[in-house]
This record gives sequence, structure tokens and C-alpha cells, in this order.
Amino acid sequence: MIPFTQGATLGLSGALSPGPLQAYMLAQAARRGPWRTLPIALVPLVTDPIIIATVLAVLSQVPPGLLRALHVGGGAFVIWLGVSALRALRRPADAAPVREPPVGFVRAALVNVTNPNAWIGWSVAAGPALVSAWRTSPAQGLAYLGGFYLALMGGNALVIVAFGEIGRLGPRAARGLTIVSAALLLIFGGLQVLKGIAG
Repeated sequence: MIPFTQGATLGLSGALSPGPLQAYMLAQAARRGPWRTLPIALVPLVTDPIIIATVLAVLSQVPPGLLRALHVGGGAFVIWLGVSALRALRRPADAAPVREPPVGFVRAALVNVTNPNAWIGWSVAAGPALVSAWRTSPAQGLAYLGGFYLALMGGNALVIVAFGEIGRLGPRAARGLTIVSAALLLIFGGLQVLKGIAG
């Protein structure tokens, strides 16, 4: 498979797979609107270099202890975000919107860098594919990364806009979407914590 296509396939799969970052993006889109949430689609560009460098440094094998810590710590953080989303529902509907782009982006980055799925994905599939393409030629490695991030960020943006536009149907729709996204955060966070404890 052409490296660009392979990267795009994996990137789109990552964008459309349910997970903590996707749930957080949905919560922000429902709360703040799609256009103010779009910068969060770029979060992987900030967090993935840390994950990739670490995974490649340990020969594509993430230590089990690190994964357990990510499950518990990341899960607890995601649960806190879910609770925060539910608490935001208590504000009056006519209250001024909260302006917090940096905080939203930083929280999304923390969600992604503590997401075990991102570490496992780069260990098992994305990392080895990148190494293979790079060994063929640096140009192929860059093509792989280009396809991966174009599809990942484009997919993230589409999810944010689609979910956020539904929320514009009215206060009840926005409230319903906030409840759904908060529930997803609580579920994903709880599953991560349980997996880390059982692991």
C-alpha cells in the first residue's frame, strides 16, 4: 500500500474511533460551538511527537507499568472532565459563554497524551508502519505522516462540526448533546481506570 494511503487510512480510523479525545471534542462542541472547538482537532500534532519519540525509543514496546499508569491517571482525568461537563449544565442558559480556548486545548492535549489507545496504536500499528516507510526512504516516511495527520485532523474537524451543528438546533438539543458527551467521558474514563487497576 502507498505510504500516504496507509497513513490516511490509519488516521481516519483514529478520528472516527470512539475514545476519550473524541468524547472531549464532542463535549466542547456541544458547549462552546463547533467553530471555537476546531483548534482541538490539531491536538495530535502537539501530543503525538512525545508518544512517537517514546515508543520508538523503547523499540515499539510500551512498558506495561506505563500503560497501567496511563489507564488509571488518564481515566481519572477523563472522569473529571465528564463531571465538569455535567456541572456546566447547571449554568443558566442565557449566561455568557465561557471563553477558554487555551484551557480547552491544554485539557484536550492532556486527554490525548494520557490516552492508552494512542500509545498502543503507535506501538502496534502506526509506529511500525512509519519505521517501515522511513527505512524505504525519508520521502515515503513523510508521505505516511502527511496522509496520517491530514486524515486524522480532517476527520476530527468533521466530527466537531457535525456534532456542533446539531447542537445549534436549540437549547434542548445542545443540552442533550452535552449529556451524551459527558456520559461518554464518564464511561471511557471509568473503563480506563478499571483496566489499569485490573491490568
